[in-house]
Amino acid sequence: MDDMRNVMSRIDKSGEGVYVQASTLGSLEALLEFLKTPAVSIPVSGIGIGPVHKKDVMKASVMLERKKEYATILAFDVKVTPEARELADDLGVTIFIADIIYHLFDQFKAYIDNLKEEKKKEAAEDAVFPCVLQIMPNCVFNKKDPIILGVDVIDGILKIGTPICIPQREFIDIGRISSIENNHKPVDYAKKGQKVAIKITGSNAEEQQKMFGRHFEMEDQLVSHISRSSIDVLKANYRDELSNEEWKLVVKLKHLFKIQ
Repeated sequence: MDDMRNVMSRIDKSGEGVYVQASTLGSLEALLEFLKTPAVSIPVSGIGIGPVHKKDVMKASVMLERKKEYATILAFDVKVTPEARELADDLGVTIFIADIIYHLFDQFKAYIDNLKEEKKKEAAEDAVFPCVLQIMPNCVFNKKDPIILGVDVIDGILKIGTPICIPQREFIDIGRISSIENNHKPVDYAKKGQKVAIKITGSNAEEQQKMFGRHFEMEDQLVSHISRSSIDVLKANYRDELSNEEWKLVVKLKHLFKIQ
């Protein structure tokens, strides 16, 4: 009973986590101990001993509503009944099976990494990275759509697809970055301190196309047009990809755009 109480105490109090199944109480304890280590840190919402049955799949399926990536069963050294496998496939519960703890973790980690990549791809269109650009002297190569300029990345990270606006000109939008060149070579992004050539393409054919010399001038800074939703997308999907300095720029731009 003491062993069982010890095992039950490992279940995450929030109720969110994976479902864990093992062949014996001892192997269940070993797996839970491994999942709890800081390097692994996978929360557990439920446990079971013996083969994976339909009832275990039903318990794991609760996570489909709460945190979909945790709608999984880590089955350590146990069999999965055909009925349980069929129900898991129908409900969308993922079952990982292994008789070595590390292999279970590797499978789960690969699964989570893959989910993150898929989320990133879905969110890519809505992700706006923070950047501040300054037009360089004698580097205006085309004044109207597509506007082609040589710029100095004053702050942040410039990426293809970034919507650009001019804060000094009542935040007028001039289009999106459609290409970046560094030393005449196409690149996907440019960071603070780099000098690059950019092409800005008008984002809306119905609107009047913006033009250098009419809508903005040499001294005007070009800034990525962030929004509340684009900040949320960065936080959810790109938190680790931005440096502390780049996050500070997000906060600075948030104030500039008066985003709540």
